[in-house]
Amino acid sequence: MSRFALACRASLRSSRLGRLSRLPSVFLTYRVNRSNARRFSSHTLPHHDVGIQYHDTGIQYVRNIGIIAHIDAGKTTTTEQMLYNCGALKHAGNVDHGDTVTDFLPMERRRGITIQSAAITFHWPPKERLKHNGRQHVINLIDTPGHVDFRFEVERCMPVLDGAVCIIDGVEGVETHTERVWFSAQEFKVPRVIFVNKLDRDGASFKKSVQDIALKLDGMPLVCHIPWWGRDTIRGVVDVITRSVVSWAGTKDTHEELSDKILEGSIKDETERARENLIEQLCEKDDELLEMWTLQGKDLPAEAVKKSLRRVINECDGSLIPIFAGSSLKNIGVAALLDAVTDYLPSPSDRPELEVRVGQTHQPLSKVLPATTGSKKPKPHIDALASVFKVVNDARRGMLTFVRVYHGILKKNTSMWNANLQQSERPLGMMQISAAQTVEIPHLSPGQIGAITGLKAARTGDTLLTFGSHKLLRSDLATMQVRPPDIPPAVAFIVLDALSPTGAKALEAALESLSREDPSLRWSKDEKTEQYTLSGMGTLHLEVARDRLENHYKAEAYWGAISVDYKECLTVPTAPHRAVFDKVVAGKEGKAACSVVIEPLQGRERPTELGPHIERDGNIIQVEFAQQSPSVDVEITRQQLTNGAISALARGPRRNSPMHSCLVTITYDTTTDLFGPAPPAHLAGAAHKAVRSALKEAHQQGTVSIFEPVMLATIVCPEVSAGAVQHDIHSVRGGHVLEIKDMQNMPARDGTLVDVEDIYAPPDPYEFQTTLRETQIGRPRMLEITARVPFVEMLDYDNVLRSKTAGRHSLTMSLDTFERVTGPREKAL
Repeated sequence: MSRFALACRASLRSSRLGRLSRLPSVFLTYRVNRSNARRFSSHTLPHHDVGIQYHDTGIQYVRNIGIIAHIDAGKTTTTEQMLYNCGALKHAGNVDHGDTVTDFLPMERRRGITIQSAAITFHWPPKERLKHNGRQHVINLIDTPGHVDFRFEVERCMPVLDGAVCIIDGVEGVETHTERVWFSAQEFKVPRVIFVNKLDRDGASFKKSVQDIALKLDGMPLVCHIPWWGRDTIRGVVDVITRSVVSWAGTKDTHEELSDKILEGSIKDETERARENLIEQLCEKDDELLEMWTLQGKDLPAEAVKKSLRRVINECDGSLIPIFAGSSLKNIGVAALLDAVTDYLPSPSDRPELEVRVGQTHQPLSKVLPATTGSKKPKPHIDALASVFKVVNDARRGMLTFVRVYHGILKKNTSMWNANLQQSERPLGMMQISAAQTVEIPHLSPGQIGAITGLKAARTGDTLLTFGSHKLLRSDLATMQVRPPDIPPAVAFIVLDALSPTGAKALEAALESLSREDPSLRWSKDEKTEQYTLSGMGTLHLEVARDRLENHYKAEAYWGAISVDYKECLTVPTAPHRAVFDKVVAGKEGKAACSVVIEPLQGRERPTELGPHIERDGNIIQVEFAQQSPSVDVEITRQQLTNGAISALARGPRRNSPMHSCLVTITYDTTTDLFGPAPPAHLAGAAHKAVRSALKEAHQQGTVSIFEPVMLATIVCPEVSAGAVQHDIHSVRGGHVLEIKDMQNMPARDGTLVDVEDIYAPPDPYEFQTTLRETQIGRPRMLEITARVPFVEMLDYDNVLRSKTAGRHSLTMSLDTFERVTGPREKAL
């Protein structure tokens, strides 16, 4: 960075809000004397030329965005109003009425929550709002669940997003799950903005929400919109960059209807203060806007400020957080939010280059694609590359496979190679989805999101390829994969029995389809008792799965009660175990062998020098080749040995619970373990047999322990109930209270980079009144209790809290860790 830029930033830090109007003479002198110095560094949009020929010239007009937030923040209502404003709906649906587009499952409408993510495609702005020579944008929007039990549903959609809108309840502020999904988006480097919703409700505070964002999300708020209050509720929204009203209650937010809304008085002064603060914060981050400010002063043109804001958002570091305001239920600020999506969030071509895995190496896509072209001898090449991020069963069309296209044009009549399963499939159709409504299309262009019908085996996380030469099947490109999702271990399970042998086949088919839809649901069958076990991420997760099996798949079964999914783990490493598998499998003869060593991971540091490995359900499986032979396909051998180990770890030797925190090292030596060509199933059988033998011996030696899930619970309750809740957690539930916070005076989180004194937030209307609103006076003091509690004690804890707090509480839980069960509790298990 130039010394000039550093000097400007030092001046900005010493002169806070309102001191940008006068430029120090030292800057002007420096500018004249160093006119031939190197140019200012500018944070341009990260457009990468990755060697991909985009067939659609309008790729810059595509936006792939997601709606993320805590439960009941207004995600689905906001989506409905977006569809209404773009003209896709004649009237917006209502969650309370059960007529929303994205919550189209019966259980979603009955409970009033989002259970599974829904993809919607629409255009913005509508033709009547288009400016002269304007262009409509294609918005692919994903409405995600807000309940913590469906966190995996959110995170599996996160990698395919180019941007996200995080919605916050203007009454509750930043809630627990909002923090989780915000930092998940940060991990995936997804550009994002915040929409403060529900400002029409009693008790709503835009100022408190802005302060909450700064303190809990570790970023400096950039107030881009401020609410125009009328008495105690929001009447409209003002854009501080353009100094204009961009939304007003009771109108369609057209330019003609908003043009007569003139800023004057206190709202005009507050807009100027907000604009100066916004420019000041942007200048500290963006050198290009800083240079303009040094030359022109604080009154910068709106277009320059917008471009700077876009550059800052697309850096994805979360240090500056753009904030917009409104009320989705009253359709205030939603159209302005859509304008912000198209103005500030990136297109697929603006995003950093995709990284793919070829064999065991990770490479940028640009390094992979040119290697297949340009030589004199034609080489196999990839026509299209897409990633599967969701699979859902449609009652009429069967399995719908949702994909994001990263390269080329994905055509519906072309055979597709599944790089994860190493098999090809041919789709039957292709469409764009608006929740329950579909539009047939012939192809998907780069950056687009759509659904494919007819794929028999594709699951979430698979990579689909199309190519022009069958030789690709024998090249490394056949193993190319986009990042697969990280599936967390299950914490709860339910046992079910089929009503009849005929019903057992239908039940197994339904369970298989359900696990394809949601990979965080696992099922297994006990061959001795012929009982089925369905495992999931929590009580609500399994309740939804049961409802889906009964009402959608029409599967009949006897259901048990939801129980805790305990795990088994080794306490000491096993000795090497070698197994030879020599059986007829599916009518094919073969023979294979391998050696296995299993080590515990619990209580020690994770090994750093691991070779190629797979993590599954808290276990790590790695395959080592002592000797290699040209006749052995390394990738297929590694995959089959890994599959055999995974199936063996699904049931422990002590109580048939899944194994956890195990490092499984499989050694394959072609000099002793290769007996000629063998079907892949025999390799998997050898690994399965070796792992089971090692576990059986460990159990006989008494080195297998039981682990239970321990949850990190966050309880918000009135102060008068907090004492009873703490006592119950500590004395009755065997938990530990970690922290207690006052929700009215929330301190900054440890290590935050935000200076509280620098936070700008416009005042709320009742700050200027002589008396506060009744809702503010009567609102009890709320405390947030964070505790670690065994999950078995929390299965029905929401009902216990309801009796202690008179229903004035909220409870969220997430898996913290697995801990060993000892003493009387171990004997009871």
